Amino acid sequence: MARSLNYVPPVPTPQEELTAASLENAEALLEGLRLLRALHEHGVLDMLNRVVRGGSGLTGQTLHTLEGVGGTVLIRNLLEVGRTLTELDPQSVGTLGRALNAGVNEGARRVAQGERVGLPELLGLLRDPDIQVALTALFGTLKGFGHALRTADAQRQEPTEERRTSGERPL
Repeated sequence: MARSLNYVPPVPTPQEELTAASLENAEALLEGLRLLRALHEHGVLDMLNRVVRGGSGLTGQTLHTLEGVGGTVLIRNLLEVGRTLTELDPQSVGTLGRALNAGVNEGARRVAQGERVGLPELLGLLRDPDIQVALTALFGTLKGFGHALRTADAQRQEPTEERRTSGERPL
């Protein structure tokens, strides 16, 4: 009497799995290697290795990375963002954050329900007190934003005008 054979396929070796995976993901692997090369060339990879390993010289490596022109711009931008954030009123930021969260949730709910807004609905919404408050806040924000931009532009123009009247050449 014949007995059935139980065939168990051989388990692929790690080398075989690696070969199969690299054939399937060749394009992604090449892109990853390009990214790795760029990180290495800019010194970021070495700095990350030191952060992970907690090695010595991390501060020096960080300063060396930041000493270029890009590092100077980064530091200046971070300082400017910090200065701007210190000028914001925390209570106002909290109120706007909660309002933004509620608005995003309401928008997501309406999109999920497939609601549409046509011209008649839009005119009806303009009478809604919540919409009126939101539009007032939005237009107030735009007005303040525009005023700040116009003031900054005027301040940038003043030194140029002073140099021209005093006979100095612009840089």
